[in-house]
Amino acid sequence: MESGLNKQHTLPQDNLMGDLMSAISEYLPKEQLHDVERAYELASGAHAGQFRLSGEDYICHPVSVALILSEMKMDADCIMAAIMHDVIEDTPVTLDDVKEQFNEDVAGLVDAVSKLTQINFKSRKEAQAENMRKMFLAMTEDLRVIIIKLSDRLHNMRTIGAMKPESKRRIARETLDIYAPIANRLGMHEYRLELEDLSFEAMFPRRREIILKSIKKARGNRKEIIGKIEDELIGRFKDTEFPALIKGREKNLYSIYRKMKQQKIPFDEVFDVYAYRVVVDTAGECYQALGVLHDLYGPVPGKFKDYIALPKSNGYQSLHTILVGPYGVPIELQIRTAEMDKLAESGIAAHWLYKTDGITNAAQVSAHEWLRNLLETQKNSDDSYEFMDTLKVDLFPQEIFVFTPKGKIVKLPKGSTCVDFAFAVHTDVGMACAGAKVNRKMEPLHTALRNGQTVDIVTSDFAVCNPGWLNFVVTNKARNSIRNHLKEFKERDAVSLGGQLLNEELKEAGLSFDEVQPERLKAFLDEQQLGSTDALLMDIGFGNRMPLLVAQHLMASDTSAINIGKGDQSTATLNIHGAEGMLINLASCCRPIPGDKVIGFFSPGRGVVVHRIHCKNTREYKRKHKSWLNVQWTETVEGECSVDIRLEVTDQRGALAGIAAILSSYDCNIENINMGTPSTGSSINIITITVRDRKHLARVMRRLRMLPSIIKLSRVRN
Repeated sequence: MESGLNKQHTLPQDNLMGDLMSAISEYLPKEQLHDVERAYELASGAHAGQFRLSGEDYICHPVSVALILSEMKMDADCIMAAIMHDVIEDTPVTLDDVKEQFNEDVAGLVDAVSKLTQINFKSRKEAQAENMRKMFLAMTEDLRVIIIKLSDRLHNMRTIGAMKPESKRRIARETLDIYAPIANRLGMHEYRLELEDLSFEAMFPRRREIILKSIKKARGNRKEIIGKIEDELIGRFKDTEFPALIKGREKNLYSIYRKMKQQKIPFDEVFDVYAYRVVVDTAGECYQALGVLHDLYGPVPGKFKDYIALPKSNGYQSLHTILVGPYGVPIELQIRTAEMDKLAESGIAAHWLYKTDGITNAAQVSAHEWLRNLLETQKNSDDSYEFMDTLKVDLFPQEIFVFTPKGKIVKLPKGSTCVDFAFAVHTDVGMACAGAKVNRKMEPLHTALRNGQTVDIVTSDFAVCNPGWLNFVVTNKARNSIRNHLKEFKERDAVSLGGQLLNEELKEAGLSFDEVQPERLKAFLDEQQLGSTDALLMDIGFGNRMPLLVAQHLMASDTSAINIGKGDQSTATLNIHGAEGMLINLASCCRPIPGDKVIGFFSPGRGVVVHRIHCKNTREYKRKHKSWLNVQWTETVEGECSVDIRLEVTDQRGALAGIAAILSSYDCNIENINMGTPSTGSSINIITITVRDRKHLARVMRRLRMLPSIIKLSRVRN
């Protein structure tokens, strides 16, 4: 009677814990089972009185996560970390408590999976970005971190029904954008499929229901065709000398929906693909099986993919082909070995699930290589948002394979250019890239590469990294290398400009920067919490500090005597040689050119922005007391500057060609043409051209006015 009452009042968490202990007892030693029980006691006590939205005790969630992990036969440390993964975040238990009662590995896993609750973020997006950054940093040390996190997200998605609709959609979108692609990137196919379908159900329950009904209906209507295909496949392999296991497989609901949406096709055209998997013993038999299948049904041209010779980036290996079956229906086939099949389903988790080193090498090495590259990315990212953008780009790789002149295979994302290839070979090759030969023919550096091409990069000692490459490069390595180079270049520019501005201010007082007392300079740097003189000059160059105020501080023995009121205008004059460096910017509103009277304004983070003195914005900036300084052109101006000219042109054939011919004869490059709509026989057009100075512009405009098609011509002032 007593035992019956106890059974009747068994709590859900006790049932879950019983299932967990039963599962792990099959593969863990007894002493480790005791450690798992201790972890449960700590977590259960810490979460006492906490409940989920569904009404169940909170401890049910971490135990359920551990139960998911036990299905993959994860080790004891991982199981314990899963049970305690929320204690640091949601309870008074500290990381030191976990270290003291267990070990460094368990504590490290718990800490890595916990969110950054101690930091106050400006937005949910910023919190998500920083948490992702922290998690990936931890993943590079221990891959179990992401397996716990994916299991945590999987259980949350299984129990998402209790949440509000807007919360469901937000979490489901995050799962589709980040977690499902991560599972795919790590080869965890089963996780990805379930995460996608659960997210699809949370976001679009009605659409999912319609597709599910359509599948059931189609399956019933086509039962005879499916049976005929399966019989013919099985029968053909009975005649071979090697056994083959034939498995039918259905596309998951979300992949059907995604294909319908992306390709804008009806359901019938998606479900017309019958999918089967052929599992054999060896890689050699995979190719033999391919021959058997191509002999049975005709292959669809261009649809064969060999992922055995060229595995995917997540270690996935298989042969893919599409055949034309009975009644003209396409049949999708995957051919692989049993080990490849296990790896395809479980990815990096196969190491713990099957305990066979041979099948995990590809996935483990690939995962570590990917994470190592991500670690380099996060080191060079200025903020978490940049890291998240990089991560999202990296999670959706469609790969191509190209060759070096020596025959080495280089794997790149689809859409990669010659510059991406150069950086993939080596960062130094990318930095010195001057040209490229694709299949022995010179091609522009922005040329998108295709499968099977041979690429030879032409390098030069005088080549420089071009900021314009950022407009077309695809790979993270290329993008980050270019950004880092530009960042270093910009910082050098800032130090140089800051030194020039500060020296000009000190010159007004009859001093130079070298004459500033070292003690005074050190005291100022300490007071402003700047680590070095370069940091100070960089701050000035970026426009974050007024050089006049810095000069006054460095000259004054008593800083209280400094006249802060003079801070709006710098007393020095900055000499400029044109559109130089990255921190002297010519304003696009008035487009100053050499010979114009100009003025400069400090713009935090950008340096000095130069405007024409009569620009409308100049008056507005002065009214708002923006920090400004006198600027003048040097006698020898380098390079060319952009300028806008306004032309009223008669509506006649060849008018624009005549204008372009004159501009070309005067060495003017046309950067942009804004064509006006013709009305009453004429149109007003704005043309952006490059000139050397005002005299050059005057000669060009004088010649253009001689054209009979020009009614009116003027320079655009704002």
